[in-house]
Amino acid sequence: MKVTTFAIKVWRWLSVVLVIGALVWTYSVFPQMVAVDFSDSGLAEIYLPKEHIFYIVMALFLVNNVLIARFAKLVSSADPMHLPIPKKRIWAQHREALNEHLVNWFNCLVAAINTVIGFSLFSLATINSTNYKVDVFDFSWLYYIGIALLVIVLLLPFRLLSTPVPEDRL
Repeated sequence: MKVTTFAIKVWRWLSVVLVIGALVWTYSVFPQMVAVDFSDSGLAEIYLPKEHIFYIVMALFLVNNVLIARFAKLVSSADPMHLPIPKKRIWAQHREALNEHLVNWFNCLVAAINTVIGFSLFSLATINSTNYKVDVFDFSWLYYIGIALLVIVLLLPFRLLSTPVPEDRL
């Protein structure tokens, strides 16, 4: 197993723990009605019951961790000539490297989505808390983390532009 594969798998499982922990903790600290949308001045405009937030996050979590993970397994068993990748014939000869790269990409996508969901839940809980006097604009860093994770996820497929390195050259 390569270091990148190990790191992405660890990140994915830690992000699963993050989302589950964030969901359980935030559900216990949310008020009955949770502010979810804010005006330009920072005042809450739209409220949802905490049960709705729980079910929405659980649906996102299941779609993310079950459907995308299942799609990764399907793609790894698909014919490489039908995949939208460059240099299909070369990658078809190195199927194990292609499978590892595609599964890593899907796992990275799942981990990035989980990470943003977990941090969003913590931010939402902090904003709705009566213990902390924070403004909704104090969590603008979450936007930048989301953009950084998106860039990471979008840059991974560029590895497919180069040909795989033979085992004897590693």
